[in-house]
Amino acid sequence: MTATLETPHPLARKSSVFHDLRTVAKRACRGVFREPEFFIPALLVPVFFYVVNVGALQDFAEQSGTVDDFKAFQLPVSIIFAVTGISRASALVTDIQGGYFDRLLLTPIRRPALLLGLMVADLMAVIMLAIPVLMLGLVLGVTFTTGILGMIAFLFYGALWGLAFAGFPYAIALKTGNPAAVNSSFILFFPFAFLTTSFLPKEALTGWLSTVATYNPVTYVLDGLRSLISVGWEWDVLAKGLAATLALAVVSFSLASAAMRGRVSQD
Repeated sequence: MTATLETPHPLARKSSVFHDLRTVAKRACRGVFREPEFFIPALLVPVFFYVVNVGALQDFAEQSGTVDDFKAFQLPVSIIFAVTGISRASALVTDIQGGYFDRLLLTPIRRPALLLGLMVADLMAVIMLAIPVLMLGLVLGVTFTTGILGMIAFLFYGALWGLAFAGFPYAIALKTGNPAAVNSSFILFFPFAFLTTSFLPKEALTGWLSTVATYNPVTYVLDGLRSLISVGWEWDVLAKGLAATLALAVVSFSLASAAMRGRVSQD
């Protein structure tokens, strides 16, 4: 009898990092467009604060000589409100509660891609939210000394801050798996938002508020955004804002990575 040799099945090729990232990001990006109710509250808050603050404080701020153009001064604050706390962390909680996340952990997908893919969708979402706020500022008469390139840089500069902050809701989502806890993560931003140069330039602040603003990373991000509008390409100011964003990203992403490791070890 002639023995027949079976042809061995070829081993499946290991997917690349890019493939893992693209797979997670594609699903997350589709989820952004399937949830229009996600955008409405996120857009109403910055628009409301911008219109109310300009309407109530513009004359006082400009007549007192504290600020030359209050509309331009407030636009970066509205952008920060638009991009902060925006993430797919709520969708991640849904995946955890529904068991989809646990099934993902059984696959050979690289663990960092599970978060980085979601953050690709976050970057897209924050830019989509920042554009209408920027357009509102332009309609109200804000002009950029840096021109079109400055507007593009303005959007991405603010978006990087939003992405850096996103590590906090992801850390909470992975740690707790609780949607209420994730939704309350925006409370973390309030000290950053108001203990800074939101309404007055730093030289006009006094006492303990001036000290806190000095160590508040939002101060330097706002300075960078404002320089793109009113001053020009101040590279040292822009660099300080990017450094503050990077420092926040290191903290938030470290917490998210630690929470991811804890979640993986439970399964």
